[in-house]
Amino acid sequence: MGDLNLDANIAHPDDLYDRLIVLHDGLDDRQSAIVNSKLILLLANHIGDEQVIRQAIGLARGALTDVKSPVPLDADLG
Repeated sequence: MGDLNLDANIAHPDDLYDRLIVLHDGLDDRQSAIVNSKLILLLANHIGDEQVIRQAIGLARGALTDVKSPVPLDADLG
């Protein structure tokens, strides 16, 4: 069992970001959430280490309390 790697580990992060943006092109909020869920489950399966996945879940959820968004998280942006 390992620890979550928080060091920069993506060779071309801007390209990856662009692909993630394109992934959501033309999708409504529901479809976008479904695509995100599928991607998360595919990547979690690929990682396969439950301890690492639990660490990532904890960090992702904890980060929400640290972020001060200028737009409420439940705002209707459509």
